[in-house]
Amino acid sequence: MRIKWYVGIVALMAVSLLLFAGCAKKSTTTEPTQSQVEVKDDTQWTPPQPAEPAVDEAALAAEQQARAKAEAVQELTNVTIHFAFNSYELSDESRSILAQKATILRKFADVNVVIEGHCDERGTEEYNLALGERRARAAYEHLVILGVEPERMKIVSYGEEYPVDPGHNETAWAKNRRDEFVIK
Repeated sequence: MRIKWYVGIVALMAVSLLLFAGCAKKSTTTEPTQSQVEVKDDTQWTPPQPAEPAVDEAALAAEQQARAKAEAVQELTNVTIHFAFNSYELSDESRSILAQKATILRKFADVNVVIEGHCDERGTEEYNLALGERRARAAYEHLVILGVEPERMKIVSYGEEYPVDPGHNETAWAKNRRDEFVIK
């Protein structure tokens, strides 16, 4: 039995040697060799340029037209014309203001206006309503002469109902004798 042990141990050692001899490490080098391939790129790369935003000329023109119209309408409604006591005659200053308003109205054909005639508190209610209408009609007729289509304008008289200045003196009354222009 001893011999069997010896033979078994020897056989085991022989198999171990064969296994270790077959799994020996191979050496490798990490240094680069002279035979490496060099890669050259002859193309010239430029970074992409940001694309300019496309300008919609029609939209830009429409926006400018709308802005100009808004400014013109603001000017049309902000400036009032004033009258002398018990009069509906247009002064030179009023004619100048109406000329500017006519230019705006001719330029913007889709703008319609209501001309409101106002008076001060002196006089009867009926008289002031009639005078307010004559004041509004004077401005209306002058604008028609300057080339504004009559169907784009309406007149209304408020007489003494809506004073700008509620005072009871000449300064307040002068402010209240006016024509106002309202866009409709």
